[in-house]
Amino acid sequence: MADTIPARFFATARTRPLSPAYAVKRSGSWRTTNWKTYAAQVRRVGKALLALGLEPGGKVCMLGFNRPDWCIFNMGAMAAGGVGAGIYTTCSSEEVKYIADHADAHAILLEDEGQWEKIKTQKYHADGDQLPRLKHVVMMQGVPKIDDPLVLSWEELEAKGDDVSDSDFDARLDGLEPDGLATLIYTSGTTGPPKGVMLSHENLRWTATTAQKMVGSRASDVCLSYLPLSHIAEQMFTIHGPALTGSGVYFAESIDKVPDNLKEVQPTIVFGVPRIWEKFHAGVAAKLEEATGPKKLLIDWVQQLCRQRSALINQGRTPGLAVELQYEVAKRLVLSKLKPALGLGRARMCVSGAAPVAKEILEFFSGLDIIIHEVYGQSEDTGPTTFNMPRATKYGTVGQPIPGCEVTLGDDDEILVRGPNVFLGYLKDEAATSETLIDGWLHSGDLGAFDSRGFLSITGRKKDIIITAGGKNIAPKNIEGSLKNNPLISEAVVIGDRRKFLSVLITIDEEELRKLLGATNGEQPNPDDARVRAEVRRTIDSVNRNLARVEQIKKFTILPRSLTIEDGELTPTLKVKRKKVNEHFADQIEAMYTDPQ
Repeated sequence: MADTIPARFFATARTRPLSPAYAVKRSGSWRTTNWKTYAAQVRRVGKALLALGLEPGGKVCMLGFNRPDWCIFNMGAMAAGGVGAGIYTTCSSEEVKYIADHADAHAILLEDEGQWEKIKTQKYHADGDQLPRLKHVVMMQGVPKIDDPLVLSWEELEAKGDDVSDSDFDARLDGLEPDGLATLIYTSGTTGPPKGVMLSHENLRWTATTAQKMVGSRASDVCLSYLPLSHIAEQMFTIHGPALTGSGVYFAESIDKVPDNLKEVQPTIVFGVPRIWEKFHAGVAAKLEEATGPKKLLIDWVQQLCRQRSALINQGRTPGLAVELQYEVAKRLVLSKLKPALGLGRARMCVSGAAPVAKEILEFFSGLDIIIHEVYGQSEDTGPTTFNMPRATKYGTVGQPIPGCEVTLGDDDEILVRGPNVFLGYLKDEAATSETLIDGWLHSGDLGAFDSRGFLSITGRKKDIIITAGGKNIAPKNIEGSLKNNPLISEAVVIGDRRKFLSVLITIDEEELRKLLGATNGEQPNPDDARVRAEVRRTIDSVNRNLARVEQIKKFTILPRSLTIEDGELTPTLKVKRKKVNEHFADQIEAMYTDPQ
């Protein structure tokens, strides 16, 4: 039997049968399922998919929030020789159709009636069936019965597996090849339709094993699953990593419940996108600012001490006895109360990824004894390219190349990657594959720079480069990131391609807006208020002082609303679709270049 994630999954279940595998919250309490039961569930669903006609290499899709059913269905399909493809819950009916059709999905797992409506719209379309290859729809547990011949309840799916022998299932599992297709990760589509990133069994196993070694993960670890499972990073933390280590996964009740669930679970490993850490930062900073007198002096001392200690640890140095004695006092007086209040009381590994996080945010948390390790990568290399590893972390960079992976820069400073984590190519898209994968090197599309110690900094994105009317090439990423360091600014989109100067579109964080204007919950504060404009202007002026003249922002416009996934301006992973933003706010952009003011 080849060494694959499904093989490791069942091996873990044999060696740790009674250990907790996952937990869900029902009727106000967390209910745990052990590894023996988890493996039996995967086996039964895998056999059911065989009964439904899933061929080796056949595709299935999963569309729903993080639930055990998502993972069981996906692992069952992989173990049976199939290929899983996640779909973001925010996708429209048309987007769901595109992915399911592009993947030739034989079956799809759905979370609820709302997601069924998206499929139903396409199957019973006025112009005919838009998903002719989709033969089965399976609903997650707890969904009321849907009266349609295409639809199976979860219980009906499981029953289908009763007529398939274990030997038939084991033959599929034993037949998995390391270089065989294991999963499809659909890109978020910032510049066009999503592309199906083909990852092999070896891509998944090697990356999960490497990540396990880097973070020192172990069976006693616990994580909270809440970010989209359609994203390879969350799959690593929720599915592939635990399959190797036997660690436990708690499934969040919902996105809104994540803060509460964190406090209840107190995970040891925490993965968050920058927006999560930014929200934490805003809330904690506001609380700390309320402190006065001796309490403020104590907090200031703790933050200074923890920043000093964290800096030593990040450099691979051991704090001295004097620092450690003071640290024990800080823990007893402040940290032992503050960290559990955030849900980080047991956190020993905190990771930020999927988008750039501000250096100031990381430094703030280091003052609370919370070291956040930034990771950089893409779906095309199974998640990680570089990582700020424990005892080798430098804020403001995305770390050093992960062990066993080669990372270099092209002639134009494009980041190039080669290693066992690099993907097989894009499904049904040879042209895009040949542009991205050249002589074994993944051409990331990102621009970067290495320092003398091999730490990588991301300087921009090739496709985002702005060429001004004067012919100057400007990467907007770092300018936008600096503006967003102000918590009032939720999004910043720099404009200036073929223009005489740079301008920026700004969206305002509603919570910070209410605080600034002293608005109550019932009021609708105006984001273009004079006080807001003054604060934005102050931030722009501050950022401009660190920029060359040609890079400085001359004008800005505060948009009347936030950018949204629903309006097509953000991807499901909250990346800005610049083309859509330019289209939707064309009038506001033109006004900045025609208005003499």
